[in-house]
Amino acid sequence: MSARILIAEDEVIIRMDLAEMLVAEGYDVIEQVGRGDLAVERTRELAPDLCILDVKMPGLDGLAAARIVVEEDLAAVVILTSFSQRELIGEAVDVGVGAYVVKPFQASDLVPAIEVALAGRAQLQALAGRADEAEQRLEQRKVIDRAKGTLMDAYGMGEHEAFRFLQTTAMSARSTMAEVATRIVDGTLRPNADASTD
Repeated sequence: MSARILIAEDEVIIRMDLAEMLVAEGYDVIEQVGRGDLAVERTRELAPDLCILDVKMPGLDGLAAARIVVEEDLAAVVILTSFSQRELIGEAVDVGVGAYVVKPFQASDLVPAIEVALAGRAQLQALAGRADEAEQRLEQRKVIDRAKGTLMDAYGMGEHEAFRFLQTTAMSARSTMAEVATRIVDGTLRPNADASTD
């Protein structure tokens, strides 16, 4: 599947040439706008994979639009500019732009920038997913530890016995240990006084 791209460039001729170049390279140009504020609005509505934003546009400049797109995690961003000034490059990096292309450009300049920006966003999303998973595992570990503490304090179980109770209860209930632990902690599940867990 080809990447879906939104173009925001206030110069109509450049915008049309850019769209033609991208289509020839196999990309799907889903929208073309001439203002930064419209770029943000249409990005929110259409969810493109990538936005190509010119720096100098009416409504909202390209870097301000890029900041919103990146902060809201809407799409990867490539900035187009007629300037290669260090402060613009630095600001683009600070915003989180995936690539920066100086006009005039050719497909051989643009395609690698697009692919790098898309790959960078994919890597960030993968890292965010792994961070979320790690946080979820940590929260599960905490609730299991609290449940073991509850079982040890309230029911006189040893640590191994409390862990084994959580494990066997989860298996017999076809549930996760974290779900059983949550029920122990909130008091909706209590072990039978005469139940043996070993």
